[in-house]
Amino acid sequence: MPQLRLSILPQTYAVCQLHPDGHIPYWALLGEQFVSLTKTSDELSIVCLEENVPAEIKAERGWRCIKAEGPFPFSAAGINVSLAVPLAQANISTLAIATYEADYVLIKEQDRERAVQVLIQAGHTFR
Repeated sequence: MPQLRLSILPQTYAVCQLHPDGHIPYWALLGEQFVSLTKTSDELSIVCLEENVPAEIKAERGWRCIKAEGPFPFSAAGINVSLAVPLAQANISTLAIATYEADYVLIKEQDRERAVQVLIQAGHTFR
């Protein structure tokens, strides 16, 4: 499995669930950090800065974001699994999101320190 260079984004994130026919709310795009939008026939799912999410929005709060520094060619195999497997073996739940340039893994805030140690033991480095 590849050894990756990782970083932890400084903010806390929320994973929000909205109606699939809804619009993308302005608050989801505030700030200049990581935002992920996924629309299916069942939902509009938004990962964004927790501080921007209104209290009445259905959301799972308290996520931290680990970035695997890319870019990675689309033919590269094992990027996500090299993070997911050691974290799963340590019983740390993850939410993985890949973009054109990088891969991201969200973990709960309370698992942050342990996740860093697990990933370092797996051969990854943090900057």
